[in-house]
Amino acid sequence: MASPAGSVASSRSCSRIGSGRRHCLWRRAGPFLYWVPVLFICSILAWSYYAYVAQLCLLTISNIGEKMVCLIAYHLFFMMFLWSYWKTIFTLPMNPSKEFHLSYSDKELMEREPRNETHQEVLKRAAKDLPISTRTMSGAIRYCDRCQLIKPDRCHHCSVCDKCILKMDHHCPWVNNCVGFSNYKFFLLFLAYSLLYCLFIFATELQHFIRFWTNGLPDTQAKFHIMFLFFAAAMFSISLSSLFGYHCWLVSKNKSTLEAFRAPVFRHGTDKNGFHLGFSKNLREVFGDEKKYWLLPIFTSLGDGCSFPTCLVNQDLEQASTPAGHNANKNENSHHFPAKTLRDSQSHLLTDPQSWTETSADTEKNKVGLSNPALSMENET
Repeated sequence: MASPAGSVASSRSCSRIGSGRRHCLWRRAGPFLYWVPVLFICSILAWSYYAYVAQLCLLTISNIGEKMVCLIAYHLFFMMFLWSYWKTIFTLPMNPSKEFHLSYSDKELMEREPRNETHQEVLKRAAKDLPISTRTMSGAIRYCDRCQLIKPDRCHHCSVCDKCILKMDHHCPWVNNCVGFSNYKFFLLFLAYSLLYCLFIFATELQHFIRFWTNGLPDTQAKFHIMFLFFAAAMFSISLSSLFGYHCWLVSKNKSTLEAFRAPVFRHGTDKNGFHLGFSKNLREVFGDEKKYWLLPIFTSLGDGCSFPTCLVNQDLEQASTPAGHNANKNENSHHFPAKTLRDSQSHLLTDPQSWTETSADTEKNKVGLSNPALSMENET
């Protein structure tokens, strides 16, 4: 006869085994579950194609000219929608380059020394020649324990992808991908073309929807497809217009979604407009210099994703000693030149002679004595 203690231990072990099996099953089913929102969007898109092309254009519209115009315009929006959606889903997010990873000796030193001061000394030495200007809220070097690397500016760790993403905006379940530097333009075009797609359906179906309610259409299968497609297009248009408008505002301010909720922290303190260069330069940073490619889901964004020009005036040594968290009083109109990084030659925004003052930047560089202004201030103090 089994003892009560043995029964309790046996039941606990069985419960642990059961929970472990459920956890394993969840992890195995996880990759498939992540694709459910994408499959939902694809199924809605496939049904809308059947409802509009087959039921409306081919069976309901009798005028040949109107039918041809609707079919040509619809397929144009449909193909651009699919193209941008495909690029947003299957463009891999960019990760920090090898120069931002700690060396083997630095990793061993940080593992042996649990003190935070030692960690910061290691990070300051490793980040001395890296093009970074942002810090943590406490003024420390931004470091990812999971990836064991120094985070570039605007880089964040995605808990879903379990990796650091350059200029991360957010992780979007509707595309099952991180939206960041490599595919942010594709994501904007996906929102734009999906909104145009829904508005086009809404506008061209309006007269047929009115005929439905006034009994102008016969009671056929096409009648109900037209009604439900009209309501779906209207609802998606409302939600997409708000989301697209929000991201247009982010682009105009040169912000990401994460930066809109939590402003980036620089050496002098928090600055919500630290990367704001003006509307034209903000737009070109995402869409590139060639306007003929702006409406195509082709990668044309400027820069390398690791460093970005800022609108911050280089701080002198007295201003650099201001504690982090105390914002310096600044006026956006008083910003004469940005705090440049080591990779400024890779960004077309920094080669515009009408926009940037090279002489002032060289003067500050000679004054501080190091290649990275933000880290120079840190070393001086």
